[in-house]
Amino acid sequence: MKRLLLCMIIIALSGCTLAEVNVQVAGERTSLEKQVLGSYNALTQRAMLSSSVRGVDPLGNVESPPPLSADGQAALDAVQTQAFHADDIDAFRRLGWVGENNVGLLTVFSMERTGAPDELAEFAGSYREDEFAVVVGEVNDAREVLMRRVIQTDDAFTEADLPEIRAVFARMNARRALPGERIQQPDGQWTVK
Repeated sequence: MKRLLLCMIIIALSGCTLAEVNVQVAGERTSLEKQVLGSYNALTQRAMLSSSVRGVDPLGNVESPPPLSADGQAALDAVQTQAFHADDIDAFRRLGWVGENNVGLLTVFSMERTGAPDELAEFAGSYREDEFAVVVGEVNDAREVLMRRVIQTDDAFTEADLPEIRAVFARMNARRALPGERIQQPDGQWTVK
């Protein structure tokens, strides 16, 4: 009897309860996304490293970096173009002038200048439409070069994989979009994040 009472006291004092555990997995990447992202990251890192290589020979003379292939140089130029225009593209997204479409590129919307946030009002008022078109065109061209370069540098991909690679780039761009920016869903519908 003492044992039973002791067991009941221990159980009561231990406060054992069963809690409902609700696990949700968010942001899980597919193996294709991981492969494309790995190729893209390696490509951009390689491009940036090759642009900054400097050497000095034993006599102290500056040596030129090894030449890149034409495709390698195009990829380096694309990475640099994206970096150069990054601030403008961020502002365009915040203003609603562009959105991230479902094929990894920017889609142009109206250059509405009214209602711009205070910190972007001067920018919005001074940016010309022809400049805007050139910047968006250059960034989209750079994105195209990089998507195709993923195919060229990874034997696992062929030209037939380009639509899926575009979709992966679109998902990456949509994830990076900030609240209030336009993104196109896979079904073609535009939403504001």
